[in-house]
Amino acid sequence: MTDAIRAETITMTGHGGDEIEAYLARPLDTPTHGGVVVIHHMPGYDRATKEMVRTFAVHGFAALCPNLYSREAPGADPDDAAAAVRAAGGVPDERLVGDVDGAARYLRALDRANGKIGVIGHCSGGRQTFLAACSLQVDAAVDCYGAFIVNDPPPGVPASMRPILALAPQLSCPLLGLFGEDDQNPAPAETAALSAELDRLGKPHEFHTYPGAGHSFFAVDRVAYRPEAAVDGWNKILGFFREHLGA
Repeated sequence: MTDAIRAETITMTGHGGDEIEAYLARPLDTPTHGGVVVIHHMPGYDRATKEMVRTFAVHGFAALCPNLYSREAPGADPDDAAAAVRAAGGVPDERLVGDVDGAARYLRALDRANGKIGVIGHCSGGRQTFLAACSLQVDAAVDCYGAFIVNDPPPGVPASMRPILALAPQLSCPLLGLFGEDDQNPAPAETAALSAELDRLGKPHEFHTYPGAGHSFFAVDRVAYRPEAAVDGWNKILGFFREHLGA
C-alpha cells in the first residue's frame, strides 16, 4: 500500500472520438503499475465510485473511471445525470465498449504503466464489465453482481440492458464474480447459469456467492452493506488484480 497518490478529474477520448470527463487516481511511488478501468454503477459517476478509484491507487494500481453520462448530462449531479440517461434508454453497448477502450488506452500511455489492464464494475457496471471483457483484449475482469447477462430484465429497466451471454465465447481474460445469495438481479440461478456456460467454454473464472448478502453489499452508504462480504470481496479483488496485472 502507498499513501502517495494523485487523484484528479481529467478529459479522455472515448467512443467515436468524443472528449469525455473521467476520474483518475494513480500511485506516485511505484516503479511500475497495472491499470484498472472502473465502470460506475447505474446511479452514476458518484462519490462512492471515486472512492473506489482512489482505493485502487492506494494499492498500487492506476485507476480510471470514465463518466459514461458525460454526453447526456455534462456537469450534472449524479442523480440527475442518471435519470437523464435512463430516460434516454441507457448507455448503448457499443458506446460503453468504446469508452472502456479509450480508458484502457489512456492507462496504457501513462508513465510507468506495465501495459496490463483490468476492468471492474458493480451493478449495471458488472454487466458492462463482462461486455467489455468479451469485446476488448484485457487481462482481468471483475463482475460485482452484474445482472441481465443471462436473463431478460424486468419492465422499467433501460432498453440497453439486454442479455449478452452469447458473447461468452469471446471472453478475453480470467473473470472474478462476486455475488450475494439474497440478490435477485442477478439471482443465484443466473450466476450459476453463467458459470456453467463458462465451464463449457473452458473460460477461466472464479465465482463467490456470499450468504446473507443481497445487491449492493459493497455500498458502505446503503442499508444493503454487508461488512464481512465487502471486506472479503475487496481482498479477493485486490489479490486477483495483483495476480493478473502486477502491483
